[in-house]
Amino acid sequence: MSSSAAKSAVRSTAKASGQTGGQTAGSSIAEGFNGAFSLPPGPALEICLRLQNAIIEHRLQPGTRLSEDEVGEIYGAGRTVVRSALQALAHSGLLEIKRNRGASVAKPTVGDAHEVFEARALIEPEVARRAAARITDADLTRLKAHIEAEHQALADNDMGKALALSGLFHIDIAGIAEHSVYAAMIQSLITKSSLIIALYWVRPDTACESHAHHALLDAFEQKDGDAAHALMRSHLIDLHSGLNLKTRVRTETSLAEALAGG
Repeated sequence: MSSSAAKSAVRSTAKASGQTGGQTAGSSIAEGFNGAFSLPPGPALEICLRLQNAIIEHRLQPGTRLSEDEVGEIYGAGRTVVRSALQALAHSGLLEIKRNRGASVAKPTVGDAHEVFEARALIEPEVARRAAARITDADLTRLKAHIEAEHQALADNDMGKALALSGLFHIDIAGIAEHSVYAAMIQSLITKSSLIIALYWVRPDTACESHAHHALLDAFEQKDGDAAHALMRSHLIDLHSGLNLKTRVRTETSLAEALAGG
């Protein structure tokens, strides 16, 4: 991603949020993934959430460089505030910061990709089983809303948002399971999965499987833990198989173009 496209992507994110964190679809996605950041409320956290959103929605691609000066100009923030936001994102694994090179969106290796999806296949089926035993009518309504939002994003041809919403569906299931350790692990793994899909995804039919989510929802409605376990495991195996982990192909886009989508 070129500097001008990356800058455009960041700038459009700032405009969408009004630079103050108004309630938009983008901000709700960012807040859904929040939890790993230790920043207090304020400009640094706001910038952190906006950049996280752009990464998770694939508007900022792996390898994109984020200059402190550019980000500060776009969001009207000083270097100290921007540096705090970038360091928080690096701590979460979304960015890499290297001496004399600055910050860039993280680029998981093929080995990282295998490890992340193997870990998800071990953890998430058991979490789905736990969720089936604890789920409430309010939880079911919220999961249905996630699926409807995924459908709308797909209808709008916004695959990045659809994938982000798909990740939120999994994170919400972890919350329903009422296991804080699993929930924290799953949020971290799904955040890394977003980077992996941006780099290695080659099968659209598996990367955002709303029919798999519908099947899980049916199992939850029946409170069938064994079915939820089996369906989640199958879903994750399909996601893993939808990645090309032999070769990596990615297109170059600029910071301004990337952050121009919202």
